[in-house]
Amino acid sequence: MNLHEYQAKELFARYGLPVLPGQVAQTPEEARDVAAALGGTVVVKAQVLVGGRGKAGGVKLAHTPEEAFEKARDILALTIKGLPVRRVLVTQAADIARELYLSILLDRSRKLPLVMLSAEGGVDIEEVARTAPEKIVKWPVPLDGPRPYQARALFKPLLKDGKLVQQAADILLKLWRVWSDGDCQLAEINPLAITPEGKVLALDAKVSLDDNARFRHPEWDEFTGLEKLDPREREAAERGLQYVGLEGDVGLIANGAGLAMATCDIVHEVGGKPANFLDIGGGASAQVMASALEVINNDPSVKSIFINIFGGITKGEEVANGIVQALEQVDISSPIVIRLDGTNAEQGREILKAHESDRLVSKPTMLEAARTAVELAKVNS
Repeated sequence: MNLHEYQAKELFARYGLPVLPGQVAQTPEEARDVAAALGGTVVVKAQVLVGGRGKAGGVKLAHTPEEAFEKARDILALTIKGLPVRRVLVTQAADIARELYLSILLDRSRKLPLVMLSAEGGVDIEEVARTAPEKIVKWPVPLDGPRPYQARALFKPLLKDGKLVQQAADILLKLWRVWSDGDCQLAEINPLAITPEGKVLALDAKVSLDDNARFRHPEWDEFTGLEKLDPREREAAERGLQYVGLEGDVGLIANGAGLAMATCDIVHEVGGKPANFLDIGGGASAQVMASALEVINNDPSVKSIFINIFGGITKGEEVANGIVQALEQVDISSPIVIRLDGTNAEQGREILKAHESDRLVSKPTMLEAARTAVELAKVNS
């Protein structure tokens, strides 16, 4: 779960990280009131879950409350990378003498948390990694967390000044608590700003929470329901399905994230466009399959459906029977192509063969099934 900046800053503040005062607003009038309460120059920032807000005109300075009203009105009219802006964060502006980058994330190759630190703050860290990787410090964190002396040692080569080093080290230790106690996948400050007065501040915040830890965090409920989700994704989430809506016309169902990714790839390879990524997990019971088919069937852009199942622990005949039962529960409007492989695949194909029609086709390979699904989507467009 990715948090908006204002949510991430609220989380940072709970752990004592130095963030500037601010408040979220949903209308220009609210933005004007927040700016008046804060006083002085403010920054009005679009709250969308994508990067590049500044380049898209989603971050603007306002010197007066009326100017904050105007900037908020303009930003709330924007759509940034396909996402409409529905909220802005109005926060106190800061003079910046220097910008750094600081984050903690999970390094999957080392199976350890990793601190990333760079003197190049305020820009995309991916760009820095591509053009000047030597400017990024990567430090694997011991599982029991960084020690104060280790935090100071990381910042000393960059900041020199002892007071700045101490402040930055304290921020890193608190960011570690955010990351570890909060079950984060990513906790990022960009920029970590140094002011002319010698203060170190977290000016921007980015947090990604590990959904697998949700059962430990009932407080996360306050972070959900704030964004108007794709209705397909909302329906899938309600049914416990791993679903991502895309912009194509071939609806996809697969069991396992890897197979679902491969299914998307092969549909692209044969000239089609997936309408979604949908992983139903390791099995393919009638109820799960019916739920998946209902979600896809409710998408008007879908012109054909490609079911790609590999039977492992769940045997092929059980998968086939589950598909047949699901089709009896759901009135499908698009033709379906099924590829079934793995344990007892032959038995499963025989079951499906008995139910084949011009609306239900079984193919022995993933490539043949993908080509057929793409052709049917074109015919039905």
